[in-house]
Amino acid sequence: MRFSLANPTLRQFLAFATLGVIGTAAHYATLVVCVEGLKLTPLIGSTLGFMVGAIINYLLNYYLTFRSTKQHRDTLGKFMLIAAVGMGINSLIMLLALNVLMLYYLLSQVLATVLVLIWNFTINKLWTFADHPNNHRT
Repeated sequence: MRFSLANPTLRQFLAFATLGVIGTAAHYATLVVCVEGLKLTPLIGSTLGFMVGAIINYLLNYYLTFRSTKQHRDTLGKFMLIAAVGMGINSLIMLLALNVLMLYYLLSQVLATVLVLIWNFTINKLWTFADHPNNHRT
C-alpha cells in the first residue's frame, strides 16, 4: 500500500498528530509536575494532563486541522465527549501498563498516547468535524 500526501485524510491525520504534539506536551508537562512536584499518583497526573491537552487540542483542531465551519455549540460537546472516552481509554491503558506490565510511568503514557491518538482522530473526523452543508462558524 502506498501513502501519498495527496490523500486528504492522510494530510489531516498528519496535521492532527503534529498539532497534537502541543496538547501532548501540555499533557506530559502537567503529568510530570503532578507526579514529581505535587507528589500525586501517575494516574491522577495523567488524568489532569489529559484534560489540559484536550482543551488545547480542541482549539487547534477546530481552527487548523479540520477548519471547521460548524458552530462551537455543535462541536465542543462532541469533542469533549470523545476526549472523555479517550481519557477513559488513556486511564485504562495507564492502569494496565503500570500495574500489570510494570512499565515506567512515562513509557506507559507514550503507549496510551499512541492508542488514544488513533481513537481521537478517527472519531473526530467521522463525527465531530464531519463535513455537512449549511454549517457556519460562530
